[in-house]
Amino acid sequence: MPPSERLPLEQVLEIVSALEAVVLRSFGPEGGQVLFTRDTGQAMLSRSGTCILSALHLEHPLARVVVESVWKHSRGTGDGSKTFILLLASLLRGISKATSRGPSASHAYGFTEAAKAAAAPYFANKLLELVSSDLDDLIAVNVVPYGFCVSLEDFTTHSGRLLLASFFHTRVSHVHCSYLSELTCEMLNRWKYKSDLPYISFQFLSDNFPALHTPVSGFPVSSSRLIEGQVIHRDFATPCLPSKQQPVKVVVFTDYMQPILLSTGDVLKLGYGGGVTPESSIVHFSAWTERSLESVIAELQSLGVSLLLSAVKQSDAAVALATQAHMSLVECVSEEELSLFVQLSGVTPVSRGCTIQLEHVAALSFCRPILLGGHRYVQVAFCESPKSSKVNPCSLVICGPGEGQTDQYICAIRDAVCMLMTTWEPKHTSETTASRGTLQSDKGTASLDMTPTFQSTANKPYGLKKCVFEPGCVIPAGGTFEFLLSRALPNPSSDTNGLPSVSQLLANALLSVPRQIYSHSPKLFLQAQTRIMSLVQNPSNPFSLGLKESTPGPMVDLGLESVTCKYQLILAVVQCATSVLRVDTVLHTRTALHTQSKKHTIFSRASTEDEAED
Repeated sequence: MPPSERLPLEQVLEIVSALEAVVLRSFGPEGGQVLFTRDTGQAMLSRSGTCILSALHLEHPLARVVVESVWKHSRGTGDGSKTFILLLASLLRGISKATSRGPSASHAYGFTEAAKAAAAPYFANKLLELVSSDLDDLIAVNVVPYGFCVSLEDFTTHSGRLLLASFFHTRVSHVHCSYLSELTCEMLNRWKYKSDLPYISFQFLSDNFPALHTPVSGFPVSSSRLIEGQVIHRDFATPCLPSKQQPVKVVVFTDYMQPILLSTGDVLKLGYGGGVTPESSIVHFSAWTERSLESVIAELQSLGVSLLLSAVKQSDAAVALATQAHMSLVECVSEEELSLFVQLSGVTPVSRGCTIQLEHVAALSFCRPILLGGHRYVQVAFCESPKSSKVNPCSLVICGPGEGQTDQYICAIRDAVCMLMTTWEPKHTSETTASRGTLQSDKGTASLDMTPTFQSTANKPYGLKKCVFEPGCVIPAGGTFEFLLSRALPNPSSDTNGLPSVSQLLANALLSVPRQIYSHSPKLFLQAQTRIMSLVQNPSNPFSLGLKESTPGPMVDLGLESVTCKYQLILAVVQCATSVLRVDTVLHTRTALHTQSKKHTIFSRASTEDEAED
């Protein structure tokens, strides 16, 4: 039997607290950057919680499980990795304290270690029930009315820039936040689909971001810019000849222009039938491929094609004939870049054995080499067409003094787009409505089904079933969301067994976020809490949080944050807490599991089936 290890709640809390100690160094507006050095001597400077956690060498399997949960959440929303760890640690501390309360815990579970171990999953399951059934209603009724909707009809508004600047303040140096938010706003405006929902634009940018940006190290971040069209990260395989005709006609090849002798799985039979010798068979096949290639080049010339984009490396004969025909050839273009080019141009790629027709030809306004850093690439710009007229295609050049800093800026912009996509994700209409409320927008007011005041929701915190949030709903940062939601949670002093309620545990964990934000000045924490509580008690002007005031207060200085991202963060944290508290035993194995060696298998007793985590 492999050696096993019990995993009590105290050890789980110790592991998560160690992760918390790492991310707290860069948490909040006053947080700094974390410097990592690799074995090679290369340094990495980052404020991104996901990057920091992923760079750690974690031995314990439970720590890896937690980091994996953080990574999955951040990949889906682009935000909240550091707050994830902070909330998880606070929840576990609250549960640990609740299960060690002497007489109260004794009354319910009998003071034994086994009973104490059973109490932790009990709290976790109750928390999961609470957030799964009531969290969206609580937020819609008690938090959303104190926010407003950012309109994307004109994303250059102050609120839109403030939302991005707030996000970048948690990822990069404060000096560069304003410039990166301006650059991102400009990119979003250019890629804004005129007749579609904002979510469509964000989804397109998120899906195609690898092909839409070019990293350039060795330059200041202020050199980052947008350039027209698309940058293809390959150089010309043939001389780039200036085309005399406009527009420039291009064809995309996904396979070889010249038929190859053998493909994977093919069988070549030499000298088969009629007394044909192997030598003559190869000669005949070679002659046929040359004629086929010449026919393809002739078809391209007849269509006026002057640029060829290829997903594969073409044969020497194809390169030579393309050069003779005065055609520019770009080889080995990545799948992501070809996919983006096809979407923007509307062209149909040429596959093997396909006859080239007009549908395979796209028109470009220009095609030219471009030098970015120490590399030469190909820049193309698209002619106006029904498909391309919806947007103004551009590519993002991201500069940084070093490779690590450049990667940091790239990740920050990519995650910002992901955060915006989550914020503006369309929601289904709610099934039942208790009453109505109003959201304030940049362009005016927008109606949303919700309970309007706190007087009517004090005794009934759940106003909606399957409630939804208006796309683009934001709220002032600096703990506003946590203050409002912690107050809205039902707050009985204890349950029937004398143990604290799960809503009380969640409320205390939520307040740990603003406490950490204002840890440098506890006085500001009390001021922010008092201000928000006074607004709750006097809800006649629910939009007086400072966003519309001429002299914004300290809360507004911290910017805006997405309500939807906060909602998904709490769900993910509670789900992670439930998972780790169900772990009972760690089984150390000496054999390789899956693709890695010296793995650990975690067994859970929460299910009738044995569950393994690697």
